[in-house]
Amino acid sequence: MGRVLGWMTVVMLCCTAGAAVAEEVGDARLVEAQAAFDEAAKLKDAGSYSEALARAEHALALREAALGSAHPDFASCLHQVGDLYRRQGDLTRAEPLLRRALAIREAALGGNHPAVASSLNNLAILATAQGLYDRAEPLFQRALAIHEAIPDNNLLLASALNNLANLYTDKGWYGQAEPLLQRALALYEATPGDNSHLVASTLNNLANLYFQQGLYDRAEPLYQRELTLQEASLGKDHPDVAYALNNLASLYLQQGLYGRAERLFQRALAIREAALGKNHPDLADSLNTLADLYINQGAYDRAGPLTQRALAINEALFGEKHPGVADALRTQARLYMMQGLYGRAEPLFQRSLTISEAVFGKNHPNLEFPLHDFALLRLAQHRLPEALPLFTRALTISEQRLRQETLGFSEARLALFLQQLRTTEQFLYSLVREHPRDARVRRLALGAVLLRKGRSIEETARISRSLYQSMGAEERDRLERLRGLRTQLATLWLAGPGSLTSANYQQRLDALASEGDALEADLAKRSAPLRARTRLPPLAEIVGQVAASLPRDGALVELIAYVDSPLGPQRGTPHSRRQGQLRYLALVLFPDTSTRALDLGPAAPIDLAATRLRDELARRDARFQASAQALYQLAFRPLLPLLGNTRRLFISPDGQLGLVPFAALHDGHHFLLDSFDFTYLTSGRDLLPRLQDTPPSSSVFVLADPDFHASRRARSVASSGNAPTLAGHSGPPGSFSSTPHADLAATPWASLPGTRQEAEGIQRLLPQTQLFLGTEATKERLFHLPTPGVLHLATHGFFLEDAPVPEGSRAVVKFGALGDKAPAPRPSDPLLRSGLILAGEPPKGPDASDAASPPPESAPVTALELAGLNLWGTQLVVLSACDTGRGDVKLGQGVFGLRRAFVVAGAETVVMSLWKVNDETTRALMEAYYRNLLAGLGSSTALREAMRSSRLTQAHPHYWAPFISVGSDAPLHALAAPSQQPPDGTPARGR
Repeated sequence: MGRVLGWMTVVMLCCTAGAAVAEEVGDARLVEAQAAFDEAAKLKDAGSYSEALARAEHALALREAALGSAHPDFASCLHQVGDLYRRQGDLTRAEPLLRRALAIREAALGGNHPAVASSLNNLAILATAQGLYDRAEPLFQRALAIHEAIPDNNLLLASALNNLANLYTDKGWYGQAEPLLQRALALYEATPGDNSHLVASTLNNLANLYFQQGLYDRAEPLYQRELTLQEASLGKDHPDVAYALNNLASLYLQQGLYGRAERLFQRALAIREAALGKNHPDLADSLNTLADLYINQGAYDRAGPLTQRALAINEALFGEKHPGVADALRTQARLYMMQGLYGRAEPLFQRSLTISEAVFGKNHPNLEFPLHDFALLRLAQHRLPEALPLFTRALTISEQRLRQETLGFSEARLALFLQQLRTTEQFLYSLVREHPRDARVRRLALGAVLLRKGRSIEETARISRSLYQSMGAEERDRLERLRGLRTQLATLWLAGPGSLTSANYQQRLDALASEGDALEADLAKRSAPLRARTRLPPLAEIVGQVAASLPRDGALVELIAYVDSPLGPQRGTPHSRRQGQLRYLALVLFPDTSTRALDLGPAAPIDLAATRLRDELARRDARFQASAQALYQLAFRPLLPLLGNTRRLFISPDGQLGLVPFAALHDGHHFLLDSFDFTYLTSGRDLLPRLQDTPPSSSVFVLADPDFHASRRARSVASSGNAPTLAGHSGPPGSFSSTPHADLAATPWASLPGTRQEAEGIQRLLPQTQLFLGTEATKERLFHLPTPGVLHLATHGFFLEDAPVPEGSRAVVKFGALGDKAPAPRPSDPLLRSGLILAGEPPKGPDASDAASPPPESAPVTALELAGLNLWGTQLVVLSACDTGRGDVKLGQGVFGLRRAFVVAGAETVVMSLWKVNDETTRALMEAYYRNLLAGLGSSTALREAMRSSRLTQAHPHYWAPFISVGSDAPLHALAAPSQQPPDGTPARGR
């Protein structure tokens, strides 16, 4: 990937000084020298480096004769000639000229002159091109310090910022590079005059940074804008235009858009060959990237000559230990590997890796993919013991990137970065499929799962925790602003476009989302130092630490949905035609650190069975048992030999398996509720001891039976009962479909008298419980509660599908006649599409009694807003509402909806529903649940016992299996009464 590092700002300085000397002295030689110097600068800007060099050398000779070899203007000519040699790829001849120019300038002008900074800058660029990054960094830093001290120096300062940022990008320090590039771009854009070329160069470098982080949607528009600017300011055949073409083509190559990539690669190659000659390093870069494309397409005969030519150019220019040589070697090795010529590929991979380690160090991000490719070669050679250390190193580097680069990422950006890392992570799961009996393979794959699964939730929650534990005034202000923005976004989305055009409405939504994203990133950076002190265990230790956290009678079951890919090269099958299949893998961990693994097969039949079962349970289908047995046969029965006698399972599901209650699976004789104790986890990592910076709260708050009709009664509207009845907490199951989000607040939600009885029953068991019922069960009340020990919310819930729902599938509640309206545009963010319905807030202030402005009958509160609650110290959140466990399934990252929101907010355990629940049976189940908690049972165990009790009166799992408990199974210490026994007389059990 190309970098544009130098802007030749020194040319402006030299031109001015040279013209003044020529005018003062009146020496014809100096006038001629100045003309040659200026002409060389113009030819350089046009990309005609050979012609420019001839004019620059002529100016150099004239100035040396007229001024001597110690004059600053002579140094300017040395600098120009040296820079032109560098641009032509002749670094050996460039270096002494640039060093000599620096020495003259320091002696004549002092160490802090702008001309000295220009020399330092170009020497640093040269060192970077040589792969000598440690030598380049102090030169760039010194140049930046000089320019920072000069007032009204925007262009030169921006160039210094830009170049140092490029070095940091090359070193893999993306977090340090990005703010420098953004500042440089702002300076270029704010400076009067035509700076389009400089703006374009910085856009290129910022796009490169995003590309390397896998943020392709951010990189592409920057590359496209850069290309437009470069073509407009330099012409379509300038070498700098080739940078834009080559980098945009590399982006398309990474995305598999081979047709687009090839056209751009070929155009860049033609420009470079014409402008730079046949032996330039930029030409070698074009040859190498085009060869990569042909290898992926299976056009090996076209790739071979390109790789050989690229390698020859780089070795001739740089010797045998340059990063460009390493890249060319790796591409040639990949070619041989894909052709099945493993013996020829091996020494090239080894040599490429050795060079990269020498230049970058053994843990640089640039080594991740070379290590991965070399490991694939070892697998193709049937040398698994030698492949595993390479895979392990690649994963370790990948994890290091995740821990270092993402400390300042917003949640959305982190999700994209994790998606990029998942590409190589999934190879480890394919490796387990091929080698399930190899304990080393199982342990490596399990380490990857424990580090990566649900990681976006983990990191977002850690930001929340860090802020709430050590918030200063500035952080508090920014957090309040973020909450306000999320409320504005939710309110705007729920209200719909109204009088706005669709374009204006979407623009406002996007603006609020972008502003919130920026605030998230800022808060992430502010919390980074504190988060860095509480890092996750490293890859080598995490399996052992999670195993040590398991109870002696338990086992962790990690279910992973992954795209299975062929591990070795398939001769004759190009990369572009190698289709992966979505499959499920099970990894089991026992307290003694032993592991088991099993490939469960293709995901499609398992997902279909899971969806069918959930739908049938939701609508009380009498034929559900066949589906319960089908899913059991596909997803659970194969695990029995792995589990042995273990019946206490900590299960971390993935894909559609995260939306079904395993207790309702049926083995043909019994429900699994009868024989297994399930605790659900986002990741097995959740078993690790939880940091307790604040003692758990002992308070219990319940919001229930919101009054949705207060304003209707106040207006004394006579109703004959023709208002549509909502299928809610207490309504009939009915059919399910999506709803226009703008109608949520206006929907005539059915009252929930059972939830009031539920709340009062909890208070009878726990007298310290504070109830907020009817008109007090408001959004405002919820957001101003002190951190509870237990938070119980009994109301309506909603989840809106992101796409039209196929007929016959289960989505969300159908809102009577409102469901007939055309749905308004919906955002892709599932945290906006899921939430709870609370009572409308009564009007306040002098107009409170104005009957013309009645209060809203209900107040939707989205998961996006709920994620901002402070629940650090909350042991349990119970969402006794419909569909609270639903959400968008993100493979490897869990279910995005209410469950994610409350985990991010800090809740240790969340109890939620997987379908629309019945009011009366839910009340009874919840009372039994709290009795079990009070008796000292753990959160999951208490729910299991309540489900068993409920089943005695309601045989269909629609009534007893809608709820799952995600998180800790530890007893609630603030509530437990050790002297009491559970209702069935069994001893209390905790983790």
